[in-house]
Amino acid sequence: MNNRKIALPVRHLPAKPLTIPHLPASWRALLARIRAAQFVTGLLLGAAFVLFLALVQFSTPDLPDNDGYYHIKLAYLMRTEGLKPAFPWLPLSILNPREFYDHHFLFHVALMPFTFGDLRLGAKWAAVIFAALAFLSAWNLLKNQRVAYAPLWALGLLAVSEAFLYRMSITRAQSLSLAVLMLGLDWLLHGKHRRLALLAFVYVWFYNAFPLLILVAGVYVLAKWMLERRLDLRPILYTTLGVIFGLLINPYFPHNIVFVVQHILPKLVETTAVSVGSEWYPYTTAQLLENSPLALAVLASGILAVGLNDKRIDLRTLAGLGLVCLFGLMLFQSRRFIEYFPAFALVFAAFAWSPLLESRAGSPRLLRRAPALLLALVLLCGAWFTFGAARSSIQAAKPYQTYAGASAWLEANTPAGARVFQTDWDDFPRLFYYNSRNTYLIGLDPTYMLLYNEELYHLWVDVTRGRVERPAGVIQQDFGASYILTDLLHEAFIEQAEQDPQLQEAYRDEYAVIYTVIDR
Repeated sequence: MNNRKIALPVRHLPAKPLTIPHLPASWRALLARIRAAQFVTGLLLGAAFVLFLALVQFSTPDLPDNDGYYHIKLAYLMRTEGLKPAFPWLPLSILNPREFYDHHFLFHVALMPFTFGDLRLGAKWAAVIFAALAFLSAWNLLKNQRVAYAPLWALGLLAVSEAFLYRMSITRAQSLSLAVLMLGLDWLLHGKHRRLALLAFVYVWFYNAFPLLILVAGVYVLAKWMLERRLDLRPILYTTLGVIFGLLINPYFPHNIVFVVQHILPKLVETTAVSVGSEWYPYTTAQLLENSPLALAVLASGILAVGLNDKRIDLRTLAGLGLVCLFGLMLFQSRRFIEYFPAFALVFAAFAWSPLLESRAGSPRLLRRAPALLLALVLLCGAWFTFGAARSSIQAAKPYQTYAGASAWLEANTPAGARVFQTDWDDFPRLFYYNSRNTYLIGLDPTYMLLYNEELYHLWVDVTRGRVERPAGVIQQDFGASYILTDLLHEAFIEQAEQDPQLQEAYRDEYAVIYTVIDR
């Protein structure tokens, strides 16, 4: 008997497309329609955000804030000269050429596509797009949590606070920072803890507000412990590891760590020790009630919803409440946290109200729609108020032509790299924007010079306030500058300069005066 095995021909079947297992075709089709509907909803929301924000942003040709001029110009230099251009512009600060650390590195990378053409217009469009992305990230969080009327709640970001909307319209990192925190909260609520390490790593390279992500993870861990009596430290662990690796594996190591310690700690210890700009000081109660009444009302409504709900508070709502408390406390210390508090107040309210709104599923159609109509009405009225108020705030910005003429004179009449003594620290971004051929004395934050040389900083203060007679000698010998630029508001300094025989007025316009040091 022949026991040989017969080799059967092998049939190569075509590869089957990937499908969701164990689901009928009708269910898969339904899921596809849901995804398509969500995609369309996202596009419509994005268009609404961009339109609203652009109408606010382009109500004036000026940038709302000084720092936007610095960020867009540095992004341009990064695009044209390399991702780590030399930084000689603030040699008497901790941002001197040897120690410079770009603590907005990835933000500047994100700005690079907007540096083709008119930089001012590019900065304005970047602010619009980045804020729209932040608002879409909030909608994505609410959508993924299956919050009732998630698109309406997301549109509420246009209404909760005029001050919030103004801050979101500035060409700075806070809008995308808000997007990072919303994404982090989304991953926390879905238990995707390992992803937090990568997010934290990127956040460190992006913006020096990265400790906020650790705080968000900590609030989530605390909320989970309060509800489940189980301490799960993995979110904090993964986030902290991401931060540590982001600091150690960094193109600016070790100067980045030195900078973070020097820059953040002074603000935490004594905010008002040095005049560092209004954003580091708190709002008065009256100011907060005036610029963010709906944010406070939304917070109150969320607390009311928690009380009306017969069920025990869930994890997402408790975490949302914890984050509102966290950013509320921070807002009481510094008004710059207005960029987070209203958004998380709205997210908390959406979480708190969602179970109550979903419980109306079996009610008559009119009753089911009533909450949505009421919410839409409140948000429409709020958006109308914030729209006008935010436009008014932006229109109060300094004209973009400020220092354009003075910078052109300096560029044409001074040697390359010549140091300019300016009488205001926050003039640097505009001067740098118009003229990166010169170097400057102080900028971005006065503590940068204070930390570099405290004695020199206090001497600068005395000179700029007119306390030093015949300042030319001090300016030239102690600061190494032969050119002085001042705005017309420093009357005491101008008076001393006019009486100094070694100072000669070389340029004047409606914004500034330039003096040169001459030998007598």
